[in-house]
Amino acid sequence: MILGLARSWSLTGYAIATLLVLPLFALLLQAAQPDEAVFGHLLSTVLPTYIANSLWLILWVSIGSLLLALPCAWLMARCEFIGRRYLQWALLLPLAMPAYIVAYVYTDLLDYAGPVQRSLRALFGWSSPQDYFFPDIRTLGGAACVLSLVLFPYIYLLARTAFMEQSLSLAHASRIMGCSPWQSFWRLSLPMARPALAVGVALVAMETAADFATVNYFAVPTLTTAVYDTWLGYGNLTAAAKLSAIILLVVFSLIGVERFARRKQQLFQKQSRIQAIDLYRLSSMQTLLALGYCGMLLLLAFVLPSGILLSYAINYFEQSWDPLFWQLSVNSLTLALITSLVCCVIALVLMFIRRVSPRSSDALPSRLASTGYALPGTVLAIGVLVPLTLLDFAINDIADWLGMAGPGLLLTGSTTALVFAFCVRFVAIAIGSVESSYKRISPSLDMVSLTLGQSPRRLLQRVHLPLLTKGLFAGALLVFIESMKELPAALLLRPIGFENLATYVFQFVSDEKLEHGALPAIVIVLVGLVPLIYLNRSLEQDNR
Repeated sequence: MILGLARSWSLTGYAIATLLVLPLFALLLQAAQPDEAVFGHLLSTVLPTYIANSLWLILWVSIGSLLLALPCAWLMARCEFIGRRYLQWALLLPLAMPAYIVAYVYTDLLDYAGPVQRSLRALFGWSSPQDYFFPDIRTLGGAACVLSLVLFPYIYLLARTAFMEQSLSLAHASRIMGCSPWQSFWRLSLPMARPALAVGVALVAMETAADFATVNYFAVPTLTTAVYDTWLGYGNLTAAAKLSAIILLVVFSLIGVERFARRKQQLFQKQSRIQAIDLYRLSSMQTLLALGYCGMLLLLAFVLPSGILLSYAINYFEQSWDPLFWQLSVNSLTLALITSLVCCVIALVLMFIRRVSPRSSDALPSRLASTGYALPGTVLAIGVLVPLTLLDFAINDIADWLGMAGPGLLLTGSTTALVFAFCVRFVAIAIGSVESSYKRISPSLDMVSLTLGQSPRRLLQRVHLPLLTKGLFAGALLVFIESMKELPAALLLRPIGFENLATYVFQFVSDEKLEHGALPAIVIVLVGLVPLIYLNRSLEQDNR
């Protein structure tokens, strides 16, 4: 019966996977087309600058995020001090803040007309920029600082988990041998955490390579802004596809370097869940330093931007609380809800085929479907536009051949393109969540059900689905939040006259009027807090 299911459903799995990787192949085919006019001009003029800025930004954000995250991860995992219980989950909150909103807040604070420089001029009697030096935030370095503040929790979360799972016997041995906490960290814990750190840095690097809104607001020319300008400015899809292919090369190179660096690493350790974690108890001065560092980082990355957003939302509440705000909220919620449901259905089908199929080749569709998560939003938009445009033209040609009125831009002129792009990008999240839940289901349940005469379909409905409810909910929740926040793909693929909260806020940010978009921004941040709370509760349950 299982073999019959594998043969009948494997084609379905491959069909779904082919549909989800179609944008990638379409992008590569479009990039292979000749285009000497626009791309040749870019190559001979500004493209080297775009590439250099992108690589430097990735490097500085990776280093900055690593330096910010490591002390926090070590303190939360291996030290005991007042406030640690609350800080260990509060340090995840910056993930809920869109980077371009943080960029605007700090630009408003630190620009020449901002309160910081005004206070300095009033305090020291300066009258012009020539009287003093103040670093310009709208630079490559400023973008790196903002992105580091937002992205460091990726490394913090993985590093904290790695430190907590390290063997207690090794920690005890280091103490017996006279190692101080600093020596134990530097010589023992840090080398053992290298695999987790490598994964975290790779995630930060890919998110940096995919960022569009922050670098666009800071006027830092990178490959992502080049794709946007080439498509909308020059109207040249082929040149934009070629630039997107370069971004893909950078992203997959980062993935390859991360895996190559860990190719010979083997780590064997045993952590007893019965034995309590032996924490270093900090002295009063050390506690003050730890609280000062973690508190200042949390203040700069989340509390200060959130407080300013909240003050804007209160002061401009009457201007923002209007029918348009409700319409945009409905648009965002509907788009995110449809995307999360479709992704969960796809993940459930692909992982069920992988679960019951006796053939190793049937694990390939779920892996192929997960590759879309590595595609930046601007790159994904190009890849989605190419096949859907061809399909739109084909539908209209068929209608014309039949003597019927063509439907027009049926796919690219509606939210269908957005839903498809979001599914390609975020289905990997749902697949990962369902896969994690499947690992907790014993294969003996499948055998017992089939032995009792249950068909594979009823096996899925009556056995798997009830046990997968938690994983499906978690995957749907994460996909929902990511869809609410996704900006580049929404900017490039939205139909005429369609806006959601993310594009609406970005327009106000671009026009230097975030005050009027503060209420929608607060909604995005609050919705982004939901999965962080859920994640924190899951981690607390796992650590009990």
